[in-house]
Amino acid sequence: MKLKIAVLPGDGIGPEIVAQAVESVKAVCRKFGHEAHFEEALVGACAIDAVGSPYPDATHKLCMNSDAVLFGAIGSPKYDNNPNAKVRPEQGLLAMRKKLGLYANIRPVATFPSLLHKSPLRRDLVEGADFMCIRELTGGIYFGRPQGRSEDGETAYDTCVYSVGEIERIVRLAYNYALKRRRKLTVVDKANVLCTSRLWRQVAQNLEKEYPEVETEYMFVDNVAMQIIQWPKRFDVLVTENMFGDILTDEASVITGSLGMLPSASIGLHTSVFEPIHGSYPQAAGKNIANPLATILSAALMFEYAFDLKEEGLAIRRAVDAVLAEGTVTEDIAENGKAFSTSEVGKRVVEIILND
Repeated sequence: MKLKIAVLPGDGIGPEIVAQAVESVKAVCRKFGHEAHFEEALVGACAIDAVGSPYPDATHKLCMNSDAVLFGAIGSPKYDNNPNAKVRPEQGLLAMRKKLGLYANIRPVATFPSLLHKSPLRRDLVEGADFMCIRELTGGIYFGRPQGRSEDGETAYDTCVYSVGEIERIVRLAYNYALKRRRKLTVVDKANVLCTSRLWRQVAQNLEKEYPEVETEYMFVDNVAMQIIQWPKRFDVLVTENMFGDILTDEASVITGSLGMLPSASIGLHTSVFEPIHGSYPQAAGKNIANPLATILSAALMFEYAFDLKEEGLAIRRAVDAVLAEGTVTEDIAENGKAFSTSEVGKRVVEIILND
């Protein structure tokens, strides 16, 4: 099979971790007889510095003409520390999601046996935790208009906007994932306060009748935030709006023991994007110390979701499990000071894929 993959390393540690994911993809293709073609493009702060846009037209064209996008991270202190910057790296991420129609972000949250002791929660709470967060990605307060500041600069405002169609397509997607898992769906909102959340609940209640095989519950976002910490194993599939999903998935990632371990897939109308959930970690950029495993696991999701190649994705997952078990890991999860570099971890994953 021929695979055309757009590679967007981005900023900070992005180039380092994406390079290791690309090597893992090459190893899988070699093992299973596929042919992968990679082409890089700019996104984020590096794109602003080079061409003045965080998501250049050339990058979008490449993404549209590819089978999948492997993405690193964006963000730079140069822009984070300047609240008056007119163009920001994060605008590139939002533009990419909007232009590619990536209305759903799929974030699986599962614990790793060898990392249970790294979780801030007790072992009995997190062992066996396995749930999926489905976040609406192209609506809500991040995209709502109007947005801005008053003329005197003393007031700022953002607008949260959702339509029935936007809610229906993401909730229906969540139901379909629940049917493939343990058949339980948690609809997360703030319907006691927000009008948009009341619309979410109304649409979900209408759809619930079409999925009698799935147990549906409705929960306020603050309650979910507490229960992810108190009882993470109670959840199967959660679906929610953009900002709630952003916050909850970052919270959920911590219970696995490291923010550097969780992948994600953004899917929708055009080319899907596969990326780790962590940020650009500029403090580690260029030091060869960042954890590449979330990005490598995002490549596994790419094989499974974009190309329907389950065995290929499984080969990557087995290799990641193996490096965790043997302790070939970066400093964020290393024991007794025995840390390996980003490239050493990536190289070991490749060796296991090829020799498994």
